[in-house]
Amino acid sequence: CAFDNGVDRSDAQGVIRLLDQIKIEIGHGKDGMQRVILNGKDVSERIRLPEISLYASDVSKIPEVRTFLLDMQRELADRYDVIMDGRDIGTVVLPNADVKIFLTATAEDRSGRRLAELKAKGIDASFEEVFRDIKYRDENDSKRSVAPLKPAPDAVILDTTGNSLEKSFAILLELVKERLEK
Repeated sequence: CAFDNGVDRSDAQGVIRLLDQIKIEIGHGKDGMQRVILNGKDVSERIRLPEISLYASDVSKIPEVRTFLLDMQRELADRYDVIMDGRDIGTVVLPNADVKIFLTATAEDRSGRRLAELKAKGIDASFEEVFRDIKYRDENDSKRSVAPLKPAPDAVILDTTGNSLEKSFAILLELVKERLEK
């Protein structure tokens, strides 16, 4: 919303002014996949674009944005059975979640995955650009004063470096089953 309205990612007041215009919903597409709907538009793919990811990292440092997101995410979790991913879900958003898994992998590994994802969507990028963006976002999100990137004390930390998607998914599925059986 702010990005589309030309609000610079460092313009906290400009971003804050737009918060009351934002309506985010979760839905499912014809493919059965979970979709993110922003003001009636499916933005599921768009939110993974490098420029949006960097914008989100900077904007998410704004305390009013964190509060807005916290309320919205908790409301979504109350209304739906969700698997939520994010950099502060287990520590701030849903500290009482039934299962908390902190996924990690080296920046190099994540860059390779992201680059493959972007290329599969026809988006031109270089490994160096993607790596730089991931390192920037990691540093930015780890050092923010409100809801920094860090594992919850009771989260299972899972390093997926070198894993295929299928292998990581199988491990995750087993972890979730184990945790829910307890």
